[in-house]
Formats: sequence, structure tokens, C-alpha cells
Amino acid sequence: MTLQTSTERLLLSGITKEYPGCRANDAIDLRVNAGETHALLGENGAGKSTLMKIIYGVVRPDAGTICWQGKEVQITGPAHARQLGIGMVFQHFSLFETLTVAENIALSLPPQESKDMEALSQRIREISEHYGMALDPDRHVHTLSVGAQQRVEIVRCLLQDIKLLILDEPTSVLTPQEVTDLFRTLKTLASEGVSILFISHKLDEVTELCNAATILRNGQVTGSCNPQEVTGEDIARMMVGDDTPLNQDYEKTEGGDISLAVEALTFRPEDPFGVSLEGLNLNVRSGEILGIAGVAGNGQDELCALLSGEEIAESGRISLLGDEITRLLPEARREKGFAFVPEERLGRGAVPNMSLVDNSLLSASHRGLKKKGWINYSKVRDYALNVIDKYNVKCANEDAQAKSLSGGNLQKFIIGREIEQQPKLLVCSHPTWGVDIGAAILIRHALIALRDQGAAIVVVSEDIDELYQICDRIGAICDGKLSPFKATNEVGIETLGRWMAGQFEEHHAAEAANA
Repeated sequence: MTLQTSTERLLLSGITKEYPGCRANDAIDLRVNAGETHALLGENGAGKSTLMKIIYGVVRPDAGTICWQGKEVQITGPAHARQLGIGMVFQHFSLFETLTVAENIALSLPPQESKDMEALSQRIREISEHYGMALDPDRHVHTLSVGAQQRVEIVRCLLQDIKLLILDEPTSVLTPQEVTDLFRTLKTLASEGVSILFISHKLDEVTELCNAATILRNGQVTGSCNPQEVTGEDIARMMVGDDTPLNQDYEKTEGGDISLAVEALTFRPEDPFGVSLEGLNLNVRSGEILGIAGVAGNGQDELCALLSGEEIAESGRISLLGDEITRLLPEARREKGFAFVPEERLGRGAVPNMSLVDNSLLSASHRGLKKKGWINYSKVRDYALNVIDKYNVKCANEDAQAKSLSGGNLQKFIIGREIEQQPKLLVCSHPTWGVDIGAAILIRHALIALRDQGAAIVVVSEDIDELYQICDRIGAICDGKLSPFKATNEVGIETLGRWMAGQFEEHHAAEAANA
């Protein structure tokens, strides 16, 4: 057994974990020192999340040893990990939606720290405000945006006396300012001796924050480096190999006829914490990608729900290819050529406990997969296999449950399932959230290819770089109102930033004066 040095906090030796048809971790060695911010990098399905779950006690390794502060340990579960001083923020949130923020956080704390809920609520307010992640402890989780739910996970860890903080894609749903605040917090924690294991596909974040990195591919360690001593492209090459192009430049187009027309759309949600939409107007043309930027919780969810048919507007009109669909249910909209990729993969994009075959049927049944009420499972299986093969989805087989896939592979499957329906209109919410470089390039290429076939595409995202890269026109949503939409090449980042902050009334006024 290797002896602990003065700085060593965590030492993994020969960690192996195998699932049916897949060896997720294959004899992995990893060392993390006190005060070190250590990146764990690799494509989706490389074994990163499995390894983190082993450290946190969610998964037991089949072989190998774990040494914690110089002593070999067997971590029996998350509660044991927290007792040792290990905290983790999962990529897929482990929150109870029907409980409040304070109640969710209380579940992870020792009884003596959670019995006084008023005192706990005060601590949550103080810590969340101090780190620029303000939370209302009395709000129910189901009323929070995805970004706010992520803050609950982070604050829950900050309330613990942690020695190692594991972060699995923590910035995917945060605004740039929130990322800056989080990094400031993490750097402070590291300076105080806290070790940080950081999983991210955003290489600029890794090079800014981390001083060590381990790269995984197909469950094995394939390299290590100090991210501050190499370039982001060097790291990317270590992750995906030499065959994948790292940069994609897509030509902009002007689009053709109007495919989607939204006129004077008004909606007031029953949820008291929802965002009202007032008199929205929006046109999307065939053969173009229209991007909608915005900070989480400004009406994106409500707009997507209205477009998909999950919610019905109080007034206004939605037309697809000239046909009014304002009051049509989701299935009827799909039959007219609508497809949708929701922000939440598990639960909305796919049913966790259902196979990929059955998940294909859920949204693509109108594509000849059923007849007179009878399901043709042979065609459904072929459909799922085609998506898996064409979009390089790593899974045991087509009968694997959706929840068994890594986040990026599940996203590729959902994107592929929708695009293979050959929709006339595709609405995507955060299409590459939390996916690796290779998967993001594949998804963007698929969206561009669909655009070039004449489809109209709406991309709602907080990834500004991605919007500039793939969108032909761009605008923003703030407090339930839409900015102007202009050719992407004509909108500078400062202008878009003002629109995201709601400063676009002056632009509208100037346009009216010049009309």
C-alpha cells in the first residue's frame, strides 16, 4: 500500500467497475492532494460519473482500493462519505421536487443541524447570498428553474464541513456572473485546503480553475496534465483523439418562407413563481436556426411549453406552415411536423425506467410505428437502432434503460430521435448542455444538416458561444418579453448582453421611429 504524503488526501488504486455489457472503470488510479483543484476529463461514457459515484459511496467498486487521508476505507454510502468530509453535486439533481429548498438540504445534514428549521433557513440565506447564489429556503423545488436547482445542490455541499468537493458539470446551467462567483468560492475553498474534483466539458473553465487533470477514455486513464501549462486544444486532443475536428464554422443563411408564426401570445401560469408572457411576437423561417438567449427563469420554460402544446395560451395565435395550432395538443402538433427537445432529459425527454426502444415510441409513434392502434415493435426497434448507430450513442443495447446512459449519450439519443422524424419545426432547449466536445460537435452538425434540409429550428440556450456559432438570427428573452431578432453577424455580444438584461425597449422605439 502506498504511504500517504503530507499533502495527499485521496488515493484510488486499480478501481474497476463493470456493468452488463460495459466496463465503466478499468483499473483506474487517481490521486488528489489537499487544496488541489483536480479536473476529471473525458467524453460522455468515459467513466467519469461512475468513478465519482464510487468515491461518494453511491456505487461499490468490483476491485481496487480507496485511501482517504492515508487510511484505506470502504465507503458504504453517501452518508458515510459526508461523515468523512466528502460532498458531491450531481449532474442530474438529487432533489425532491415536492419539498422546499430547506427541507431538501435538511435531509443531507445530521439531525442536530436540521432539527431547527428556522435556524437552517437563515444559514441557507446567509451562505447562498454570500456566494452570490441567492435562494429562498421556503420555495418548493418544483417551482425553481434548472439553474436555481443547481444552486440548491451547491449550497447543500457548502453547508457541510467538507474536505473534498466533487462537482459534476456544476456550471452548465449558471450564468457567466454566477460562474465567476462560483469560481471565486472554489478558489477560496482550495486556498483553505479543500480538495476539489471538477468535471466539466468547458475547457476554458478547466484551464482557469484547475491545477491538475486526469483524462479518461473508455473507462481507462489515458493521460494527465496541468491544465494551466497546456492549451485547451491540447486537452481536447487528449480527450477525443486526433480524428475529431475541434472547430466548426457554419455558414449563415437567411431562411425562406415563414414556418412558425407567433402573434400576440399571452400566457399567465398557474404557478405563482412562473413567468408571465405578454403579447409575444416571433417568426421563424424555413432553413434557418433562430437562437434565444437568456438567463434561466425568464420565461424560456413557459415559451417552450406553449410551442410544444404542454400549455395553452390565454390569447394570441401560433401557426405552423400556415395552419393554426394554438390549441392543439402535443401529439397533434407532432403529426403536423413539430419536434421538441426539452431541457430536462430524464423525466421529460425520456422516461428513466423505460428502454430506448420504448422511449423512441413515445414521441415518434406518428412516423409509421403504429397502425390502427397496434404497435409495430419491429419498426420501433429498427428506429431506435438507427438513432443509436447514426448518432453514436454508447449504450449496452437498444433495450438499455434511459437512466443507464450517461447524460451526453442520452442527449444524443433524444436529439437523434427528434431529428430522424424529419420535422418541419424543431424546438431545442439547451441542446448541448453537459455534453462532451465530440458529442456537441455531432449535435451541432446534425442541427445544421436539418436546417439545410429546409427545417425551421429554434434553439433556446444559455451557451452564448454556441448560439453565435450555429444560429442565423439571434435575440433574447427577459422577464417574459422578447428582444428584437437580428442576423447573428449584426448583433455584438454587448448588445446581446443588454437584451438579456431587458434593455431592448429603446431598440424597439428607434425602429418604430425609423419605420
